Amino acid sequence: MQADALEPLHRTIIRPDWLDYNGHLNEAYYLLVFSYASDALIDLIGMDDAWRRANGMTVYTLETHIRYLQEVGAGVEVQVDSRVLELDAKRLRLFHRMKCSDDAAPLATAEMLLVNIDTSGPRSAPWATPVRERLNRLQELHAHEALPDGAGRSISLERPRNAHVGS
Repeated sequence: MQADALEPLHRTIIRPDWLDYNGHLNEAYYLLVFSYASDALIDLIGMDDAWRRANGMTVYTLETHIRYLQEVGAGVEVQVDSRVLELDAKRLRLFHRMKCSDDAAPLATAEMLLVNIDTSGPRSAPWATPVRERLNRLQELHAHEALPDGAGRSISLERPRNAHVGS
């Protein structure tokens, strides 16, 4: 596995039928692009379609948090870079960053929590050893770096308890 294996993980060109009534990429299609990047990661760690069928295992998404940072129009080529933030015996916390192929500024980010599933249940199950080893190597690629901007954020209209009045 190359050191830059997750950069970019997925590329696509924004289609005109993906736009909303404002002429910008519809929110559902941001998720579609990020979902394709997750699928590419699943293939990269060895859980491609043939492996999933042969082993009775798959991956489900438990949670997704998308931040829409810039408007995107039709015909724009975007790419998704990804980073494994955390993992445990059954789960994976993944961070995707969408950007134009010719610009480093992020257009959107998605943080996702995935779980390994034994399809005979279906129920959660530990990662297979070779899959876990690949995930460990991917996590180590950026283990020395700070979390990406936006990772771990939550949504709330409530002011944090320690916020100052008037801020």
